Amino acid sequence: MGNTAIRVRLMQGASESDVRALKAWLEREQKLETHRNSGSLEIQERAGTEDGPASPMGAGLEIMLVLIGAGAPKLFDEVFEQVKSGVRAWRENRRAVERGEPPEVEVAPDSDGR
Repeated sequence: MGNTAIRVRLMQGASESDVRALKAWLEREQKLETHRNSGSLEIQERAGTEDGPASPMGAGLEIMLVLIGAGAPKLFDEVFEQVKSGVRAWRENRRAVERGEPPEVEVAPDSDGR
């Protein structure tokens, strides 16, 4: 079975408001919103599982995008690219509207989205 989940983790220095703002941004991305409305994609906020250098100062939250249904593995590459594009756009927007650099964001496949 192919990948069916994408983990979006904001790195050191991210606040809870950064996590929530990025989640809201991704929910409004047109193609992701279409998948959400059709029931083939869920976007969830959850406690982070990071054990590395990002966790001590980070928000401790991450965003999971979970593809649902028989077509999920086929949609994965398309949704993965859309998420990466959405994250880049969010970082550019945040840089324009808030002081300082936006937090780094890691976007990676996740084998256990639930």
